[in-house]
Amino acid sequence: MGKVIVITGATRGLGRALVAALAASGHTVAGCGRGDDHVRALRADFPAPHDFARLDVTDGAAVSAWANDVIARHGPPDLLVNNAALMNAPAPLWAVPPDEFDALVDVNIKGVFNVIRAFAPAMVARNRGVIVNLSSGWGRSTAPEVAPYCASKYAVEGLTLALAKELPDGMAAVPLNPGIIDTDMLRRAWAEGASRYPKPDAWAKRAAPFLLNLSAKDNGRSLSVV
Repeated sequence: MGKVIVITGATRGLGRALVAALAASGHTVAGCGRGDDHVRALRADFPAPHDFARLDVTDGAAVSAWANDVIARHGPPDLLVNNAALMNAPAPLWAVPPDEFDALVDVNIKGVFNVIRAFAPAMVARNRGVIVNLSSGWGRSTAPEVAPYCASKYAVEGLTLALAKELPDGMAAVPLNPGIIDTDMLRRAWAEGASRYPKPDAWAKRAAPFLLNLSAKDNGRSLSVV
């Protein structure tokens, strides 16, 4: 039986590749992204019952309205994937512009909170579902010139592991390191080396079944796609 899967940041990179892989496996995907053109393209490529909306995850009221609409149409998600994220332009921490730091924190941390706050109550009421928050190798280690991104992903790890202790026994919260993938985000931080890693579509062929196999037994485990 197909699952209902919600993915943020669904219009590009890993999110877009996951949509394709999960839809091809017979699951219903509801996703969001900030670009009108990208959302229209998703709707054209993946028509109903798939469901895509233009959304800024930093807007808590808009996220709540979207979640209410998704739940009314499809029911609570079986799998919620918080994928939307920003990367800072590489620079020493003291040289990062404050507005860039603020935007990254708003998307990478507050956005995850907004989405969990909007969807988790219906999932908890049903006592079923898996919440996956995309972390990073830089959420478990560090590198120079990406301190804001590292900080945000360390926050995702902590937030998710604490959430895992709050969920009922039938649910799971998992911080997931996707591994290193050749995305626009990686190229922003490491343009010279990005091409040696898998493209998002190749990654999604491994990641989709990995995500679908997550269950309550994985609650509170920091995992990686390998």
